[in-house]
Amino acid sequence: MAAVGRCASPGFKRWLSSQARAPRVCVVGSGPAGFYTAQHILKHHDLARVDIYEKLPVPFGLVRFGVAPDHPEVKNVINTFTHTARSDRCAYYGNVTVGRDVTVGELQQAYHAVVLSYGAEDNRVLGIPGENLSGVYSARAFVGWYNGLPENQDLKPDLSCETALILGHGNVALDVARILLSPLDLLRKTDITDSSLAALACSKVKRVWLVGRRGPLQVAFTIKELREMINLPGARPVLDPADFAGLGNAVKDAPRPRKRLTELMIKTASEKPGEKTVAAQVAAAAREWGLRFQRSPQEVLPTADGRRARGVRMALTQLEGSGDSAKAVPTGDVEELECGLVLSSIGYQSLPLDPAVPFDPQRGIIPNSSGRVEGAPGLYCSGWVKRGPTGVIITTMNDSFDTAQSVLEDLQAGVLDVSASREGFGAVGSILRSRGVRPVSFSDWEKIDAAEVARGKAAGKPREKIVDPEEMLQLIGH
Repeated sequence: MAAVGRCASPGFKRWLSSQARAPRVCVVGSGPAGFYTAQHILKHHDLARVDIYEKLPVPFGLVRFGVAPDHPEVKNVINTFTHTARSDRCAYYGNVTVGRDVTVGELQQAYHAVVLSYGAEDNRVLGIPGENLSGVYSARAFVGWYNGLPENQDLKPDLSCETALILGHGNVALDVARILLSPLDLLRKTDITDSSLAALACSKVKRVWLVGRRGPLQVAFTIKELREMINLPGARPVLDPADFAGLGNAVKDAPRPRKRLTELMIKTASEKPGEKTVAAQVAAAAREWGLRFQRSPQEVLPTADGRRARGVRMALTQLEGSGDSAKAVPTGDVEELECGLVLSSIGYQSLPLDPAVPFDPQRGIIPNSSGRVEGAPGLYCSGWVKRGPTGVIITTMNDSFDTAQSVLEDLQAGVLDVSASREGFGAVGSILRSRGVRPVSFSDWEKIDAAEVARGKAAGKPREKIVDPEEMLQLIGH
């Protein structure tokens, strides 16, 4: 990183303030990556103006549509993003699909810098027979369904079976398991959508297995989420002590988070209910969940009529190597796990946005160096489309600040020519009008927000999300 550093020095700011023309920066995507990028540029440049474009009418991306409804504290970053959006040098334009309503090339004509922060809008596929059977869903779609993502509102998952199988050992897998097994009284107090709450009220699911290709030392979930699952009222953990044999010694020198996580799994697996209260709780737990290791899905097995999932054939695996780099190799043995619901939680995936933007389909990212898109001066990327769909909000924050820093450095070095005037939304607005597209402003969003909060209050919830974009637009008179 150049001498500028993450926090701009006073000299740097004065130098920037002496520039006569304000740089116009465009950010595509209003999730954490987009907002953190905008925040950093506005904070460290006195004159920069940032416009944020979003394809949905509503902002905040995965904070609104990905964070579990029973984790409201994680959504507090929305307050920071709102503060950024209300800056007089920032503007939000929702209901604009970049790549369709306006091209990246047209944005580059209108702005000095364009930052692509549109995240990972798809899920990785299993690539096995039977994954298109009824009863098989991606965890991404399931999360979108209970969180009110418009594109997933017609999912209608079939919850009429007793056993669900989740493929994956990450935090999203634990989120999905927790929502499936949570007492309704807990969910009723959250912003989970009304329709998914109704579906969960009729759910017959009482057993959830979380299955991974590798072992306990390679799980991707974190201790907070695991502890929450272990302490979930009315659901007991079922962990096989044999899966953890000898691991206590193996993790002695592991990094502290991995060590503590493994120790918690070992403790949970070996715990025998001693006290009456604990024994009574376990006996009363009508639901259960467990972790299965070293199993790789080979095929989703169909019911006799060939329409629905009835189970998954698993290849048993052995690990080659150790730690995070260990690889799962099939042993030749297989087993079948019975279930009527299969949720694939093996990762999200970014998609190319515009033919003019370089894209690496193998890695699912835009090729870049510190956020600078390769071979495309003035074009940048941040967040999951920059580094792949990993990490939590703090990871995205640091990553986005780094991209924003690249923009600031390029402004200081003269790589971005601000002497040439750019019209920003003045130019883009004309293009959108000519194509019949009406953007949604941040004050429009605040009206939608107020309506959701009012509906939630009437139902004793923090908010009742509006899930139909048409209804959102009608509400603001579009």
